[in-house]
Amino acid sequence: MLIAHISDLHIRPVGEFAARIVDTNMLAERALRAVASFRPAPDCVVVSGDLTECGRVAEYQVASRLLTRLLPMPVFVVPGNHDRRDNFRAGLADLPGVTTDPAFVQYVVDDFPVRLVMLDSVVPGAGHGELCATRLAFLENALAAAPARPTLLVLHHPPLVTGVPGMDVIPLRDTPALAEIIARHPQVLGVLAGHHHRAIVAPLHRASVCVAPATVGHQSELCFDATTPAFFTLEPCAYWMHRWTAEDGLVSHLAFVENYPGPYPFLVDADYPGYTPKA
Repeated sequence: MLIAHISDLHIRPVGEFAARIVDTNMLAERALRAVASFRPAPDCVVVSGDLTECGRVAEYQVASRLLTRLLPMPVFVVPGNHDRRDNFRAGLADLPGVTTDPAFVQYVVDDFPVRLVMLDSVVPGAGHGELCATRLAFLENALAAAPARPTLLVLHHPPLVTGVPGMDVIPLRDTPALAEIIARHPQVLGVLAGHHHRAIVAPLHRASVCVAPATVGHQSELCFDATTPAFFTLEPCAYWMHRWTAEDGLVSHLAFVENYPGPYPFLVDADYPGYTPKA
């Protein structure tokens, strides 16, 4: 199974830029085309939040149009702190699961070899994330319903400490509670998240936390100095491609949107130390 994992599209109304610099709509379209043309095609796409910059109705209109026009495979989404839950549910209601729960954007995808549990970690009016008792109970019940099925959790706020001060003031605040649930359910392979605008990997019990970079390219500066304000840089647009098989488990590859020169064959000289002549 192949799962394309994109995040933090920060889509704007037509003609407006994110942070007054980044043409996120153009970059999002470019990234979605790259995902759609990947071969073999992903079985599905997950978007781990911040589909829009401000959660405006006009932004969800653009987001819905891009996702439905460019991605032929199933798309599963959760909101981020830049989204507004009510507008998210209304503007993306045609996507699977978005309106299943009466209060949150949380649902289970049972259609693939790997089960997906989509979680809503948004706290309205705040940058950090939380999983309240209701949301934790939903997760516990979802995992208890299929203890033998390999499962991935998808949410916006990463359950980890990065060491980057600007990231660590807006974390998921319920990481210990989430970790306890994961410890009780060994079928959880990993947690897919966004929010921090960098590719980050860390363990959480037996599971791996895989944070997607901003698929539209404005990445958080990698800086561990607490005296330096948080800035972003215009680094290459990227996304994760997660491959799962029963034999090999879950392996995650960082894929870049850009078209680079190549591919070229690996041709080696006869004096290469690892060279083995063909029989």
